[in-house]
Amino acid sequence: MADVIDSGTLLRERYGVDADDESLCLDESGTIRGLLAHRSVRAFDGRPVDPAIVDTLVTAAQSASTSSNLQSWSVVVVRDKTHKSAVAMLAGDQEFIREAPLFLVFVADWARGAAISRSRGEAAEGIGYFDSTLVATIDAAIAAQNAIVAAEALGLGAVFVGAVRNRPDELSALLGLPDASYPVVGVAVGWPHTARPARVKPRLPQSVVRHDERYASASASDLARYDEALRRFNESQGRTGSWLDAVVARVRSRSALHGRERLRGILSSRGLPSA
Repeated sequence: MADVIDSGTLLRERYGVDADDESLCLDESGTIRGLLAHRSVRAFDGRPVDPAIVDTLVTAAQSASTSSNLQSWSVVVVRDKTHKSAVAMLAGDQEFIREAPLFLVFVADWARGAAISRSRGEAAEGIGYFDSTLVATIDAAIAAQNAIVAAEALGLGAVFVGAVRNRPDELSALLGLPDASYPVVGVAVGWPHTARPARVKPRLPQSVVRHDERYASASASDLARYDEALRRFNESQGRTGSWLDAVVARVRSRSALHGRERLRGILSSRGLPSA
């Protein structure tokens, strides 16, 4: 489908409004079309994902950039239905995780590096600092994004699941994660359900997120226009809601964190004090 969608349609779907496509460059391979057509898929048709595809997704994830080639991340592949249901319970109790034939949990992992250092009689002091936590977290996130791009290129659908951080201590125990590691993000993967197709969700206009040379605050009018575009999208999906209201709801109180306000303390107890 990506091969036949023109740039104007891609931009209109991505931003939710008619957009000038004169500066949009599309490659012959279809990579950019695929990126612009990304949508979060939460409805799967139940077909299993072939083991060769799982191997491919992990290989694609490992092909992502990694800080200093330290590769300070791991991924736990969850396919067993009973195990996946237990994981889902700890990740917001979301039914689509159970429905997905494949759930990948990307892990910030300094356990491997610490073990290597200690096996040589050296300390592992460096992993206790915030930059180390950040490095492993970014590595895991970039790897997860590569896996999603690969999945979509193969015709699969996928969605990120940040709720793996709701109860990271319990999920770490369930997955057998060692100290100096924690779950960063999950990815539910499967064949999209044709009866419940996902649509491209509009993003903020470039005038809000792009800053040439120096940062400039977003204009109220640009934010309002986006809010209206997202309202229209939500209505088309049988939902209601304002993006501006959602931002306020997320930042005004720690209650919106659903337990993630405990993350730093949990990381510290797991050997990642992030000093």
